[in-house]
Amino acid sequence: MNRPVRVLLADDQPLLRTGFGLLIDSVPDLTVVGEAVTGEQAVELALRLRPDVVLMDIRMPGTDGLEATRRICADPGAGDTRVLVLTTFDLDEYVYAALRGGASGFLLKDILPADLLTAIRVVASGDGMLAPAVTRRLIHEFAVRDEPRRGGARDLSELTPRELEVLRLVARGLPNPVLAEHLGLSIATVKTHVRRLLAKLRAHDRAQLVVIAYESGLVSAGGA
Repeated sequence: MNRPVRVLLADDQPLLRTGFGLLIDSVPDLTVVGEAVTGEQAVELALRLRPDVVLMDIRMPGTDGLEATRRICADPGAGDTRVLVLTTFDLDEYVYAALRGGASGFLLKDILPADLLTAIRVVASGDGMLAPAVTRRLIHEFAVRDEPRRGGARDLSELTPRELEVLRLVARGLPNPVLAEHLGLSIATVKTHVRRLLAKLRAHDRAQLVVIAYESGLVSAGGA
């Protein structure tokens, strides 16, 4: 990306917005283009400014970050805007719903500053980003919920055996270099498989592929 990654901050705490803003604007490849204090305002600004990434707090007054995430990700007017959820709670009950609603990542507010900047870049590039504690929470939710699998699970019948294998490994949170080594493929070939998975399954990014793999029953919580 030649221009800086454009970030919208959505958090009801002024101190946090200021801190995040100073951090993001301290590097040349990222820039803050707006700030929202409610979920409703986040939706309005996301549709008007069309940032690359919305850094979204979950717990805000009025329309919360969960509903705002759903509305942004479902609205064609948001373009390629992606939502990166940042929360204080590693056991937040909204982790599962936020990812199903289209969030591209879920991180904890105790993340190191450099790691937050990296996460914004990763999400802007089209990949998903999940904190390890969040991944554990997500797997737990799939272990105790049966309803989502009976509901909107995606059809995997069009996937090739190799694509199914790649999807299983993506669901375990493995990055492309590890996938390539495990499968005996080049990184370029792995990236091609992932791109095909995203297209065939109409997924935003790798975080969505994880959700699809579990909801479709391809991967079980015990086997992840």
